Amino acid sequence: MRDFYEDPGVPVASGDARSLRQARMLAAALGPAAGRPAVVLDVGCGDGTAARTAAPLLAGHRVIGVDWSQDALRRARAHLTDVVRGELTDGGLPLRSGSADAVLFSEVIEHLVDPDSALDELRRVLRPGGHLMLSTPNLAAWYNRALLLAGVQPVFSEVSLRGIHGRPGREVVGHLRLYTARALREFVAASGFEVVRLAGAPFHGVPRPLRGLDRLACAAPSLSSILLLHARRT
Repeated sequence: MRDFYEDPGVPVASGDARSLRQARMLAAALGPAAGRPAVVLDVGCGDGTAARTAAPLLAGHRVIGVDWSQDALRRARAHLTDVVRGELTDGGLPLRSGSADAVLFSEVIEHLVDPDSALDELRRVLRPGGHLMLSTPNLAAWYNRALLLAGVQPVFSEVSLRGIHGRPGREVVGHLRLYTARALREFVAASGFEVVRLAGAPFHGVPRPLRGLDRLACAAPSLSSILLLHARRT
């Protein structure tokens, strides 16, 4: 898996629509930076494009990019002033406990072998009441329900790191875990967070004729392409 994610050909960015919706949720939670600027960790920052999209909404706050991949961090430096290398298990984030006000965790959890330890580590670095903004593909997206009924592998799921088999799409991105809205809520709550809000976002890979329907599905997060979850550390 390490070799897979260090491959420059593996995608390390998601759609701007999701990044913008997530940034709006975080900006509303943090409020203006006039008092005390917040420390925001973009964990799994990839090439930094999500932070670039969020930057105008998080003006005045300090955003630190964190990733395991050295190649991703090299590219992220074009968009982020502060980047550090870190892992999500056994105290692998190079930060003090309770030192962060918020964590952006965008399309990372579906790539992890051990998501439980990852949320433990995020909870460690967040201050009490700190914000977790997590996004992940929805296993129960509206089109996946239809695909399963037809006996087709759901979009976002992968059975190989070498190619796509049994489902639409061509790009291998290394998804190991997939969540429904209910499963994500329960998992995050069991990890020591209070779920504040669950929203939906569209997926840039939906064929153009269906994108209007995909945007409409965001009104019902359990049907949306992407799940956006806001939680607070208890």
